[in-house]
Amino acid sequence: MLPKDHLIIAVDFDGTIVEDAYPAIGNPMLFAIETLKELNKDGHRLILWTYRHGNKLQEAVDFCAKKGVEFYAVNKNYPEEKFEGKVSRKINADLFIDDRNIGGLLAWGEIYKIVKDNPKADISIKKKKSFWRF
Repeated sequence: MLPKDHLIIAVDFDGTIVEDAYPAIGNPMLFAIETLKELNKDGHRLILWTYRHGNKLQEAVDFCAKKGVEFYAVNKNYPEEKFEGKVSRKINADLFIDDRNIGGLLAWGEIYKIVKDNPKADISIKKKKSFWRF
């Protein structure tokens, strides 16, 4: 079990850790590798959560490993999990870092600051006052 102030963080690969060049591997996003290494060092559990599979997935894992980024699990909730088609493929995580978020991907330095300063804070995008009346 993780300490209370540590998070499970699911991280996308293409367009998030590296520039989107799928099926090739793009250049690393500015400060992505450094931030992931710091999050690991801080005790957070990182899960690589990506569309990639097979050889392309292994290329992404190897790319990150060569840069010094290790993941707790890859496309699963925990290392020993086996996909048998009986359970949801949804990842159980406290945070998701993905370029497809509403509002896009925050800068990696900003992501680290948010997690470091207040890991259990609600970091969702603040809603603007709506013209809808409920």
